[in-house]
Amino acid sequence: MQKKILIVDDHDDLSTALTGEFRRLGHLVETSESRAEAVELIEDKKFDLIISDLDGEHLITEPSKVEDGITCLPDDAVDESRSNIKSFKICVAKYKDGEFTEEELKNFVETTLDYKAKFVDQKEVVQNWREKIEFEIPSLISLMHSILDYLMKRVEKSGVVNAENSNLFVALDEAFVNAVKHGNKFDSTKFVRISAEVSTKEARFTIEDEGEGFNVAEIPDPTDTENLFKASGRGVLIIHNVMDEVRYNERGNRLEMIKKSENQKKL
Repeated sequence: MQKKILIVDDHDDLSTALTGEFRRLGHLVETSESRAEAVELIEDKKFDLIISDLDGEHLITEPSKVEDGITCLPDDAVDESRSNIKSFKICVAKYKDGEFTEEELKNFVETTLDYKAKFVDQKEVVQNWREKIEFEIPSLISLMHSILDYLMKRVEKSGVVNAENSNLFVALDEAFVNAVKHGNKFDSTKFVRISAEVSTKEARFTIEDEGEGFNVAEIPDPTDTENLFKASGRGVLIIHNVMDEVRYNERGNRLEMIKKSENQKKL
């Protein structure tokens, strides 16, 4: 089924390549070079998928929302100098309406991330960036795997971790699966919001679901001998052991994690 896609790209890092690929597959693609122009397009038309890749000078604090209330364009201002700030986002706007099959959506996400990894995220370039990467996607495990693979490559290129010697993959996988399985209870009409702020100093991850949340203090202590054979709580233990900082919001549906680079820890 033909989809309507908006690609917002101020430096044409992704736009031309993705536009050609998606049009070849028969989809309608519109492009914009600025956030302001994209806001007007979103207000005038309904898009199934929005992809944005912008630098700091085009980021503003006023959020833009599509009909169902999902913020599909970056809106966070950063206090420090913006010359090396980037923002990349994939937002699915209409999965609740049944506009996508899971396989279609998986292919869109994988194609976009594959192009970005190959043509934008060059190691010698990303080490000069601080980038905020965001996803607003339905609760589908297949999408989580694609995003996890991409984030691991991106964090490694920044020098935060060496993938072969790090358990970061395991910790992120636990967090992603928990959001889909325990938070949204595999309900694909509910969204998971994933963000990663990546620099050479650290990677900050936030995973938020639309579930009822939980009280992390009520999880059985997995290190207690009485709980050795209980699965509950092991994921939380893994996350705490791998990450340098871990925080839950009061409701328990948003998890924030920080992984510092080894060089930063030595300072």
